[in-house]
Amino acid sequence: MDWQAIWLSMRLAVSTTLILLVLGLPLAYWITFSRRRWKFLVEAVVSLPLVLPPTVLGFYVLLALGPRSPVGALYGALTGGALLPFSFEGLLVASVLYSLPFTVQPMAAAFAAVDRKLVEASWCLGVPRAATFRRIVMPLAAPGIATGAILSFAHTLGEFGVVLMVGGNIAGVTRTVSISIYDQVQALDYRAAAATSLFLLAVSFSVLAVTYALQRRIWAIWPTS
Repeated sequence: MDWQAIWLSMRLAVSTTLILLVLGLPLAYWITFSRRRWKFLVEAVVSLPLVLPPTVLGFYVLLALGPRSPVGALYGALTGGALLPFSFEGLLVASVLYSLPFTVQPMAAAFAAVDRKLVEASWCLGVPRAATFRRIVMPLAAPGIATGAILSFAHTLGEFGVVLMVGGNIAGVTRTVSISIYDQVQALDYRAAAATSLFLLAVSFSVLAVTYALQRRIWAIWPTS
């Protein structure tokens, strides 16, 4: 198996999940509780990676991160001319965008399930919104938050189209485990492809099993707490 590609994918998945937790929590909270009339536009943008072909998303991300774009030019100026495309940092940006709905949607659904009377009672008692979110909303929405984090990790681990468009296939830099499997099949090395695929299947199954077990445990304990 291509352990270098597996390690790179694990590193990418963990980094993406941590960033999405930071970005996804406030975004999901805003989507749930905001009364802006144009909120549906933000929801559509967040959900766009679910229906957009990965290669299309990867193409636009590649253009947005290129050296002639404002983001790419700024990154090059700050790093002494380094390029975001075909780098781990570029993969990270693409992965965050591609996995965003897998984090935000479960969190938003969990926030929406929280009894609004508890939230409004906290506000009426003078508790700031940030403290209400931390003390009431987050504990009650814990299963949804955990689900969003785990799904974003598993989804990032198996990415192919987006990472190939943005990162290419550079060993030790941008070659993820899914690209490695594709290379092994193209080289007719089915034994290696089968071993790597089995490893990825086992990891994905374990992640989902832990997710469902955690949800059942939390919901079983919560009513008595």
